[in-house]
Amino acid sequence: MVFKCQEDSFLQEFRTKVVSCEAAEAGGFNVVFEDTILFPEGGGQPTDHGTVSSRKVTSVTRKGALAIHFIDDSNTSPPPFAAGEEVVQRVDWSRRFDHMQQHSGQHLITAIFDREFKYNTRSWWLGTESSYIDLDAKDIDREQLDRVESICNQLIVDCTPVEVNVYEPNDPALKSDVTRATRGLPEDVCGPLRVVTIAGIESNMCCGTHVRNLSQLQSIKLLSVEKAKGKCLVHFLVGGRVLRKLSECYDREVQLNTLLNGGPASHIELTKKLQSSVRATQRIAKKLTTEVATNEAEKLNALRDAGPPKYVLLHRSDGQESDFINTFLRVVKLPDCFFFLTNADTDGSGKGQLVLQGHAEDIAKLGPEICTLLEGKGNGKGTRFNAKVNKLKNLPQCEKLVREHFPTNDVAVEK
Repeated sequence: MVFKCQEDSFLQEFRTKVVSCEAAEAGGFNVVFEDTILFPEGGGQPTDHGTVSSRKVTSVTRKGALAIHFIDDSNTSPPPFAAGEEVVQRVDWSRRFDHMQQHSGQHLITAIFDREFKYNTRSWWLGTESSYIDLDAKDIDREQLDRVESICNQLIVDCTPVEVNVYEPNDPALKSDVTRATRGLPEDVCGPLRVVTIAGIESNMCCGTHVRNLSQLQSIKLLSVEKAKGKCLVHFLVGGRVLRKLSECYDREVQLNTLLNGGPASHIELTKKLQSSVRATQRIAKKLTTEVATNEAEKLNALRDAGPPKYVLLHRSDGQESDFINTFLRVVKLPDCFFFLTNADTDGSGKGQLVLQGHAEDIAKLGPEICTLLEGKGNGKGTRFNAKVNKLKNLPQCEKLVREHFPTNDVAVEK
């Protein structure tokens, strides 16, 4: 069956009658109409959204010659519609037109890759942000992308017509040279067949909704090539998505002008300088952190002969990736001491790193309790306990646990 949405893809409102309305297993109702302007998912094109007499339709699926409309109306006890009832369907036009642009654009891109480089399209995907075609090619370079993009956009400028014809399955025209590139249809498709023709470019069987003229695509932008497990995916944008991407990029450019204190032409150079400066700063910070950690450890080592502490509480805000804790524990030489060390993120989020080191029995007792108080995730074995923590503001409670665990006359170091 050819639905009304396929007969006239630009029809936004349609009056029809209910054939059936049945409760769906997962709640809501499955409704069948005499005809529909709401496209059922198929051919790589997602389902339409819309309304039927003000009730939202969130998906439409095809089952043979039927289009099943799902209406999520779980609060309605009786069915929302009765067989024979006349209703008005309205399509979410913004979503529909976007899908039409991407789908017709895919046909055009596929045809030009085939014509120019003999690359066959194995499948395609219409995503919410961008789409892609899966080409039967080992590699595609930027020069090839630019060539296909240029040809496609010239055909858009030339206002190339797009025509949809309907044939009976046994029509001789389906076997002509014009439609020899058919890509097959689902097994449950029955009745008349639609052929979409881009004038002078290609003809193919397709169940989707399409523009009437390539000028309605506005523009095509081929973004990138992604290689994955024998696939060569060409990502692309068509029409409104190109304009939205341009707007996003321009807004980002304006922000970068302020952040980098320079215009777009200097963004790359300024960013490289900034990266170089950051790397230099990181090297200095790492050196200073190592020196501080070594100094702290050596001060404790000096206490070995004069009564070393039983426990050390040391908390810093150098960030989780700081080398302070590892350097400190590598240098310190107090085998009988219990160390409670944390490094907090510099953003004040309360997240950070926890390391406990000491006798196995102390680790076994204090590790899980401290980790729970700090809302951490980690584990300990033997003389060490490591965790990523999320609530360092609870450090005072943890320190109290440590103090209570050791005798009151034990020497301690707290920083």
